[in-house]
Amino acid sequence: MDYIPILTLVLSFIVLLSIGTPVAWSIAISSLLTLLVSIPTMPALTTVAQRIGSGLDSFALLAIPFFILSGELMNKGGIAHRLIAFAKTLVGSLPGGLALINIISAMLMGAIAGSALASASAMGGILGPEMEKEGYSREFGAAVNITSATTGLLIPPSNILIVYSLASGGASIAALFLAGYIPGILTGIFLMIIASIWAKKKGYQLGERSSLKSVFKTFLIAVPSLFMLVVVIGGIVSGIFTATEASAIAVFYSLILGFVYKEISLKKLPQILLDSSATTAVVMLLIGASMCMSWALSYESIPQDISTALLALSDNKIVVLIIINLLLLFVGIFMDITPSVLIFTPIFLPVVTKMGIDPVHFGIMMILNLCIGLCTPPVGSVLFVGVGVAKTSIEKVVKPLLPLFIAMIIALFLITYFPNISLWLPKLFQVL
Repeated sequence: MDYIPILTLVLSFIVLLSIGTPVAWSIAISSLLTLLVSIPTMPALTTVAQRIGSGLDSFALLAIPFFILSGELMNKGGIAHRLIAFAKTLVGSLPGGLALINIISAMLMGAIAGSALASASAMGGILGPEMEKEGYSREFGAAVNITSATTGLLIPPSNILIVYSLASGGASIAALFLAGYIPGILTGIFLMIIASIWAKKKGYQLGERSSLKSVFKTFLIAVPSLFMLVVVIGGIVSGIFTATEASAIAVFYSLILGFVYKEISLKKLPQILLDSSATTAVVMLLIGASMCMSWALSYESIPQDISTALLALSDNKIVVLIIINLLLLFVGIFMDITPSVLIFTPIFLPVVTKMGIDPVHFGIMMILNLCIGLCTPPVGSVLFVGVGVAKTSIEKVVKPLLPLFIAMIIALFLITYFPNISLWLPKLFQVL
């Protein structure tokens, strides 16, 4: 086993990140340095440029800019207010009612918009001041918002599930979308239990019980927003259209909805398009650079070496999954979810498939694991958005975050060792 390419890759990547180089450039430069170990300068430079370009040459990736745009349209289109009103009638009277409303609304918003950042921004901006007014601490409200926002990365439509499908070499997007529902909901339920216990312990006041009439009324108002799930997921699962076509339909539907709700106007559209374009550019550069690194890893046989080393440690499925989960939890602290999925899927997937683990199940496990990293410093993007919206500091949010992290880790443990939690729906709809 040649350790020089691995050491070159790891050390150069760490050094580049530590001196403040943007993640995408750190990935691309460390990939180039790794290739320079084995091949001359000009072929290495040409290969890096070519692999960044060819890494983006995928029909499935067209879904990402469309879903980003639809998420931006929904975020600005008044959907969050209607989802919060519906969630309030369901759980507003329970202990920690406003925290539970935040979690359910984030699950619904994430499921519709497919973006953890959009969910954290929308829910934090609307519910944060309400929670503070009702006596909830600002830090507790931020912690609930930060962790619950990540459930939308599991509940489809989700861009990161599309990225995993690409990195895995062909895991079905329809199967991944269906597989994300139960784990996403389960994670949300665990967060709700912890939030409710915390709120009861702190003595936060209960809200008023809603009548069936008000539940029905708010549901009817939220139906147009919720119906997008039926259109997008139903169309993909039934085979009427692909995930890419579904993303374009989502843009059209959310645009119409924004005009119907009178929250979006022609005047606002240029800024919405500009914001979604900026987000798309960042994501696509990360994907291109990460695909280049994946190729460099493969060229140097690093995944095979790591696979051999892991299986040499143990051939016990439980032990190997514990090691992989611990490594991913560590990776998630220092790296954003998109490059993590693109880089580590080709490394770990061959190991788990040798042990008979379904790629769809592993994908859901991996994404939930990395979702925890989005809520942790120093690079947790959802953490920074949640803290910024709540106008507090990371140091103050850490304490209420810890029990919510435990809830997410319990959900991760169950999903890791009980694969049917992920695979039941794909098997039911026969899309595996």
